[in-house]
Amino acid sequence: MDKQEEQALEMGDAAHKLIADPTFTEVVNTLVEGSFQQFVNSKPESPQDRERAYNAYRGLTDIVATLQQRVAVRDQILANRDNNEEE
Repeated sequence: MDKQEEQALEMGDAAHKLIADPTFTEVVNTLVEGSFQQFVNSKPESPQDRERAYNAYRGLTDIVATLQQRVAVRDQILANRDNNEEE
């Protein structure tokens, strides 16, 4: 296993722990809900407020998506390793 693969496995493990942590999930969900509420309750004539709320929402969802991607990469590496060992 090369260094890059080992690093991807470590990042995937860390990301999995974070996603599985109920406190992390609760905080992210609260922040997502808050930014969504700010967006829908902002006035159409206040584009700066709407844009700020939207960007906060997108930032949070991007963080979660990045963590999920790291877990997926880890899982793919492990699956490939298992397939290679079976051959």
